[in-house]
Amino acid sequence: MTLSKMNKKTTRLNKKFERMKLFLYILPFMILLFIFSYYPLYGWIYAFFDYRPPLALKDCDFVGLQWFKSMVDSPVKVQQLLGILRNTFVMSGLGILTSWLPMVFAIFLAECRSSKFQKIVQTFTTTPNFISWVLVYFMAYSIFSSSGAMNNILMNLGLITEPIQFLEQESGTWLSMWAWNTWKGLGWSAIMYLAALGGIDQGLYEAARVDGAGRFKIIWHITIPGLLPTYFVLLLLSIANFLNNGMEQYFLFQNAFNSDHIQVLDLYVYNLAMKSGSYSLATAISILKTFVSVILLFSVNRFSKAVRGESIV
Repeated sequence: MTLSKMNKKTTRLNKKFERMKLFLYILPFMILLFIFSYYPLYGWIYAFFDYRPPLALKDCDFVGLQWFKSMVDSPVKVQQLLGILRNTFVMSGLGILTSWLPMVFAIFLAECRSSKFQKIVQTFTTTPNFISWVLVYFMAYSIFSSSGAMNNILMNLGLITEPIQFLEQESGTWLSMWAWNTWKGLGWSAIMYLAALGGIDQGLYEAARVDGAGRFKIIWHITIPGLLPTYFVLLLLSIANFLNNGMEQYFLFQNAFNSDHIQVLDLYVYNLAMKSGSYSLATAISILKTFVSVILLFSVNRFSKAVRGESIV
């Protein structure tokens, strides 16, 4: 065997070794993804049985698509489902309509002259993301309950004579849920845009300053266009995740007064399973929600490829 052939063989072996090493790096994450994301899909089988705990699944009757049909088999159920979808669409819609807020916050944060002040603000706005919704509700209750700090201040100032039930008001449920969610995630969501700011060519800023452009013109003509690709990718992913609002926030803030406006799809599924014991029906709704989310994902991916020439998946 000649020396050149030996070198080629060694090069091929090195490439295979590098590929194998990279695969071993991601293997633990693939295992975790399978355990927590794909293995639980086995539970979908409960949607096709009349499951009644504590019976084993094999002892329950197979009912096929009965639970899927039961969602719309009466006007009352249809009306209830439409109300839940309304809440889900409104909460997701508010999130999408205000999805530009983290980008704007990141721009103003990056424009701060004082790096110390910038770090302090970023720390205080990022910290709420790591606070559990239980503690967030405890804070909300301490401030806005009938005996909370807000009512005490207003009564001491003589502005009100009776406590205001801030947490029990039905009319402002959507806006209050959006406000708490925005407060909790604004700083964390801005990190993505702060990272994208570092990828903008600094030569563009220098050229703009040489041409006499002010700060706001630089932001409008350089910074925002440089962040728009990141914004559109995150926006399309939010649209694909339209039906997934989460459950913890709404579960903690729900009460007898705001239940008609706070019950989103995820909370409805939880209440069906844990409170009503309708595990099979809750599983059927979860299956439909998953299929709709997958369809939305591929739809926005196709739209992105057609309009921007780039796909997100």
